[in-house]
Amino acid sequence: MNWQVGAVKITCVVEIVIPFPDGTLIAEATPQALKASPWLFPHFATEDGTLIAAVQALLVEAPGLRLVVDTCIGNDKPRHLVGGNPLATPFLQQLADAGWSRDSVDAVICTHLHVDHVGWNTMLVDGKWVPTFPKARYLIGKREFEHWSNEGDEEQQAIIGDSVRPIFDASLVDLVEMDHRISPEVRLRPTPGHTPGHVSVMIESEGQSAVITGDIAHHPCQMAHPEWTTSLDSDIQAATTTRAKLFAEWADQPILVIGTHYAAPTAGHVKRDGAAFRFEV
Repeated sequence: MNWQVGAVKITCVVEIVIPFPDGTLIAEATPQALKASPWLFPHFATEDGTLIAAVQALLVEAPGLRLVVDTCIGNDKPRHLVGGNPLATPFLQQLADAGWSRDSVDAVICTHLHVDHVGWNTMLVDGKWVPTFPKARYLIGKREFEHWSNEGDEEQQAIIGDSVRPIFDASLVDLVEMDHRISPEVRLRPTPGHTPGHVSVMIESEGQSAVITGDIAHHPCQMAHPEWTTSLDSDIQAATTTRAKLFAEWADQPILVIGTHYAAPTAGHVKRDGAAFRFEV
């Protein structure tokens, strides 16, 4: 899947699709509750109330810039999210099929430092974690990095150890502010709540606009219910406030909203729907 926003091309590379049965991702998202939003079917939910989510990277090709937004889970890393079994996906081949070599990437941005957004920062070579994109600058939010350097459970520290520390060791990291501008067309926007330093990526070119959401919402059903949260949000109130504010701002506007975890077709427009919103794809 790819989209054109002015002079900027955005390509989606899917690592894995994860079904979340009744209530496992969002407790309130019961089969009955979901049926009140028929627009969720068939792309984002199944009739039995299973939510469909994707782990994917967004490749942003802007004038003079090749940017990877979020680097998924990665291979060879035994994470809780995938049942403790290391992935062995053809992610790098998919990247190559999209016309992107590892050496062609200029920059990588992690919207935040959770497991499914930093994995392909590194890859396993001869028993050692090395940067996947050796010629890129890895842009990491200063506030986000400071938070996870001091906090987090054992697995989160393992994630920092194999997916973040090696890029620091290779001197490839730029710690940036939450409103950092990457290029004339691409900038970060602070969207805290899911994590303290969470950012979304704004794209503006030739009068057209798009946003890559990151995890302000894990699933489009949260447009109908911005108050629905996941246990993954570090500050539930802030995450809810951020969601409601941004959906209201984007509603009925010509801005392409690309959901980092939204299943195909992934991108669409926010529309007002009664007291809340729906996703039109």
